[in-house]
Amino acid sequence: MLEIRLARSADFEKIWPIFHEIVSAGETYAYARDTNQDQGFQLWMTLPRQTFVIEENGEILGSYFIKTNQSGGGDHVCNCGYMVSSQARGRGVASMMFAHSQNIAKDLGYLAMQFNFVVSTNESAVRLWTQCGFDTVGRLPKAFHHPAHGLVDALIMYKWLAN
Repeated sequence: MLEIRLARSADFEKIWPIFHEIVSAGETYAYARDTNQDQGFQLWMTLPRQTFVIEENGEILGSYFIKTNQSGGGDHVCNCGYMVSSQARGRGVASMMFAHSQNIAKDLGYLAMQFNFVVSTNESAVRLWTQCGFDTVGRLPKAFHHPAHGLVDALIMYKWLAN
């Protein structure tokens, strides 16, 4: 059974292989491809407001973080990042993490969710976020250097959470 829980620092040992696989591929996150484990811990576990894992029988299949997108007058909007193990893709893990994150966002008092930099060639993410009610509110032409496709667009996607 899939279960989502708040991540503990010690969980990063199991998150790291997922993080490393995704970041070193350089296809979906604007992190340096050579991000080391200490830097990854800082990015995924320390800087966000909260980090969660989704696991099955003690195996971490994915993780996400939630953080305030902007301070001051923009602090009612959150931002999230999601990573799913390559072995767990296609099982609804990202959808389950998104549904959980939307509830957490509301519980934390956020009124909207914004994804600042969705790589346009990440078709599964664009499709999922669109199905989840996000609008593409901006396009940054040639903002991401994809290792296979060259310079591709990044999308800004936004969803109002408040009723």
